[in-house]
Amino acid sequence: MTDADERTGYPPELRTLLDGRWRDIRELAREKLRGELFRPVAGLGMEEHRERVLEQLRTIAATEMAGHGFSADYGGKDDVGGSVVAFEMLVCDLSLMVKVGVQWGLFGGAIQALGTERHHAAYLPRVMSMELPGCFAMTETGHGSDVQGLRTTAEYDPATEEFVVTTPDDAARKDYIGNAARDGRMAVVFAQLITQGTGHGVHALLVPIRDADGSPMPGVRIADCGPKAGLNGVDNGRIWFDSVRVPREALLNRYADVAPDGTYSSPIDSDNRRFFTMLGTLVRGRISVAGGAGSATKAALAIAVKYAAVRRQFDRPDTGEEVALLDYRAHQRRLLPALARTYALHFAQEELVSTLHERHSGEGTGGSDERGQRELEARAAGIKALSTWHATRTIQTCREACGGAGYLEENRLPQLKADTDVFTTFEGDNTVLLQLVAKGLLTDYRQEFGDLDPLGMARFAAGQFLGAVIERTAARSLIERLVSAAPGRGDESDLYDRGWQLRLLEDREKHVLDGLARRLRRAGSSGSDAFEVFNAAQPHVLSAARAHMERVVLEAFVAAIDRCSDKETRDLLDRVCDLFVLSAVEEDRAWFLEHERLTATRAKTVTQQVDRLCAQLSPRAEALVDAFGLPDEWLAAPIALGEEERRRSGQRAAARR
Repeated sequence: MTDADERTGYPPELRTLLDGRWRDIRELAREKLRGELFRPVAGLGMEEHRERVLEQLRTIAATEMAGHGFSADYGGKDDVGGSVVAFEMLVCDLSLMVKVGVQWGLFGGAIQALGTERHHAAYLPRVMSMELPGCFAMTETGHGSDVQGLRTTAEYDPATEEFVVTTPDDAARKDYIGNAARDGRMAVVFAQLITQGTGHGVHALLVPIRDADGSPMPGVRIADCGPKAGLNGVDNGRIWFDSVRVPREALLNRYADVAPDGTYSSPIDSDNRRFFTMLGTLVRGRISVAGGAGSATKAALAIAVKYAAVRRQFDRPDTGEEVALLDYRAHQRRLLPALARTYALHFAQEELVSTLHERHSGEGTGGSDERGQRELEARAAGIKALSTWHATRTIQTCREACGGAGYLEENRLPQLKADTDVFTTFEGDNTVLLQLVAKGLLTDYRQEFGDLDPLGMARFAAGQFLGAVIERTAARSLIERLVSAAPGRGDESDLYDRGWQLRLLEDREKHVLDGLARRLRRAGSSGSDAFEVFNAAQPHVLSAARAHMERVVLEAFVAAIDRCSDKETRDLLDRVCDLFVLSAVEEDRAWFLEHERLTATRAKTVTQQVDRLCAQLSPRAEALVDAFGLPDEWLAAPIALGEEERRRSGQRAAARR
C-alpha cells in the first residue's frame, strides 16, 4: 500500500466491523438522510431551525426508520438495538437527533415500556407517524437527578374516576421539556400518585397539553425556555398543571394500577423497587445519549483530521516544503489519542446496545433477571458519563486544532461544541451517574433496591462485608486467557502485551474499590455520621467508577479485535488499541507511580511509546476517520471536504444568501 493509499484508504473489513450488528440500519440512514433537507445549515434563527427540524422529523416518520423500537403488533419492528443505532446516525443535525429521541425514544418509549395494550393500541401508531407529537415531562425546576423527589401530584378522585394533576409551586414546574414549547400535543407526566389519602411514589400518566389547534388545554400553562447555547432546533419548554383532570386510564399501568374505587395495586410490593423497576425500563434514553455523543465526536475528529492532513504551516529546513499539521508530533498528540479512545468507546457502546437489545428481546442468557438489569443500568450510566465527557473535551480540542477555521460557523465545530455541551447533564448528571456505577461495584449491593441517596448507601456499606469483584463484560474466556498469560514487569515490549494491559487496569480497579470498601466500613463501624462518611468519600467513589469503566471499555475493544478476521484490519486495530491503553495509563501515571504499579523509568517509557504510536498511526488517521462512514455532506465543513465538494458547498451557500 502506498503512502497516498494509507492516507485515504481503509481496509473494507474496518467499516464492516464498525457498522457491526446493525450495519443495515446504518446504511439505510446513509441512504435516506441525504439531500438539501438533511444537509447541515449554519446560521439559522431559532424559529427557522425548529421548523426545519420538524420537517425533517416528519420526513423520517414516513420511512421505516421511525418504528425500530416499537412493538410489531402496532407497526413497529421490535428492534430496540436498531432504534439506538438509528438515533446515533442523526449526526447531520444534533437538534434532529434530540427531537427524534424525545418523540420516539422518550415519549413513545415510555408508552411502550410503562403502558399496557390499551395504551399501545391507542397511541403507538400515532406516535410513530408523528400524528401525535409528544413530550417526556419528568424533570422539574427543583428536581432533576433526584426523580423520587418530584413534587407534581396526581391525586385520584373516585367520584369522577379521574386523576387531578397539579403543580404545587414554581419549583415543581416541568422544565427543559423537549417538544413542549411548540409542537407537543401530549406529555408523559411523572408525578407523585396519591389515592385514598396515601402516596405511592412517582408514576407516569398521559396528559394532553394542547388541543388540535395547538392551543394549551384548560389548566395547562406552557412557556418557551427560549434560546439555548445549542440545540435551538428543539423547542424546550416549561409546563404547569392547575388541577388538570385526566381519566383513570391515563395511568401507564404496567407496574401499578388504580381501580375505579381508588384501590391501588401493584405486582411489586416495595415502593423503592417499583420505582427503580419503572426507571430501569427507560434506560434506552441514557444509552442513546452515549451513542449520540460518540457520533458527534467522530464528526469533529473527521473534520479536524482531514483539515490537519492538508493544512500546512512552516517549512522543513532540509527541503523547504511546508509541513502538514498532521506531521507534527504535538498535533498528533492532540488528535490521535482522542481518536483511539473514540474507537474504544464505539466498541463499548456496541456491547451495551447488544446487551440492551438481548434483554429486551429475551435473546441470550441474560433473560429478565433483576441483577442483569441492574448491571445494564450501571453500565449505561458509566458509558454515558465517559462518552459525553470525552465528546466535550475532544470537540474542544478539535476546534483548537483547526485554529481560526475551526471557529467559523460554516465549519461545523462550533455547533457540535454547543449542541453536545448539555449531553454531560441530561439523561443524568455525569457525576451522579458515576456514583451509581460505584454503588453497583460494592458486593451484593447491586441486588438491593434501596435509595440512591448518600445516606442509604453509607448505611448499607457500614453493615456489609465489602470487596472488589471483577466481572468480565465481554469475551470472558479470551480476557481470562490473556490476563493469565500476562508477563511481569519486563522490558518495553511488555507494554504491548494485551494481557499485561488488561491486568494493569484490572489491578487499578481492584485497588481503588478495595480502598473505598475499607474506608466506608471503618467509618461505619466507628459510629460516624453516615452522610458525612459518604460525602468525604465521594472523590474515591468517582475514582472507583472511572477505573471500572475504563477496564470495561478496554475489554470491549479487545473483544472487537477478536471478532475481526482480516489480518490488515486486526493489525491496525491492535495499534489503535495500544494507543488507547497507553495514553490512558499516561494520563493517570501519577496513580500508577504513587501505588508502585509503574517505576519512574517505565512511566517515561509509556510516554515514549505513546509518541511512537502517534507517529505510526498518523499516516492512517484519515483512513480511521473515513471508516466511521460519515458522508461529507453530513460533516458540512468546507475545511474537511475535497476540492470539488468544497466548490459545490460554496455555490449552495451563495444561493442561500
